[in-house]
Amino acid sequence: MRTEQAAVERQAVERIVLGAFGELTGRRSEPLRFTIMDDTPVGVLGLAAGVRGLRHVNYVRGEDEFVERLLAEHGDVPVLRDALDTVRRALDRYFAGRRLAFDLAVDLGDLPPFNRLVLDATARIPAGRVATYSDVASRAGSPRAQRAAGNALHNNPVAIVVPCHRVLRSDGSLGGYGGGVTRKEWLLAHEGARPASL
Repeated sequence: MRTEQAAVERQAVERIVLGAFGELTGRRSEPLRFTIMDDTPVGVLGLAAGVRGLRHVNYVRGEDEFVERLLAEHGDVPVLRDALDTVRRALDRYFAGRRLAFDLAVDLGDLPPFNRLVLDATARIPAGRVATYSDVASRAGSPRAQRAAGNALHNNPVAIVVPCHRVLRSDGSLGGYGGGVTRKEWLLAHEGARPASL
């Protein structure tokens, strides 16, 4: 009974917030829903999703930092707290080692076309395997654009789910990672992919 009451109250608050947003801005926008996972082996994650899919899996220090980032990047839409249960369960299964692949809708629509191509190619690298920056650039249609591919991967808005940690330098060394090399090493070891340099 309390759960139902809480759900009704949450829906009422959301209607008020969305109505106020519309009145203030003159726009009706679908909200960006967010939550924080502070119990993962790789630290605190900020998650956010819109109606077309997951838009953020970010390494953050806490909720305030994440909300500030969302408002800076998506100030034209309302930002609402939500459980995002489907995303949380998928990440929980991943960290528990029960399922290393994700079947989540991801929305990369705000990214430049080349970045989307790079991240689409990266999303097809299976768990336990790695590719090189050159491989990913080639799969994105620009074989000589390894540096641009690296930049696209560094700015990946949906870390872990789009597994940019599975991309290494041509010599097998780790290269960079937006979440830090220690996290990249942990994720690769967790998936059973250990490059020669580890």
